[in-house]
Amino acid sequence: MYLAYHDEEWGTPVEGDDAVFERVSLEAFQSGLSWLTILRKRENFRAAFDRFSIVKVAGYTEQDVERLLGDAGIIRNRAKIEAAVSNARAALDLPGGLSELVWRHADPGSPVPRTMADVPAVTPGSKALAKELKKHGFKFVGPTTAYALMQAIGLVNDHIEGCVARARSAPRCVSAPASRRPRR
Repeated sequence: MYLAYHDEEWGTPVEGDDAVFERVSLEAFQSGLSWLTILRKRENFRAAFDRFSIVKVAGYTEQDVERLLGDAGIIRNRAKIEAAVSNARAALDLPGGLSELVWRHADPGSPVPRTMADVPAVTPGSKALAKELKKHGFKFVGPTTAYALMQAIGLVNDHIEGCVARARSAPRCVSAPASRRPRR
């Protein structure tokens, strides 16, 4: 599952407000956990969060939060669940939308990492993205989480030199931090 995610999805450009909101939400839920845990629960998350429709999640009430806390198919962390709801509400208020805001931070010219040691966990771009998201009221979006998002949705290409997926991700992608990287 992890290898398929790396080879077929990680670093592929993702656009559209709901699609980007899903990735922002999953990255927040991943904080402090293994990415494989999130991958295994991703379909459960999609079902529980109305396929990450910003409009629907923004309308969630305390009853919905309680429902989600009782759902064993997802990560049942109140702060992360409430952050997803709050982030959906913040996304509704973004002029131009969430996808446009996030993609302003793309870095297609980032250097090609030759080894895993060349892959950063945080960059000036991820710091700027995290700061801008927080300015708009987003939660669980620090610079490390923002960089993982940037990698996952193709804002940078961190597939290392010679990686089978690097060309697929070009010209908009860079490779995951060690905790998020599949073994090759």
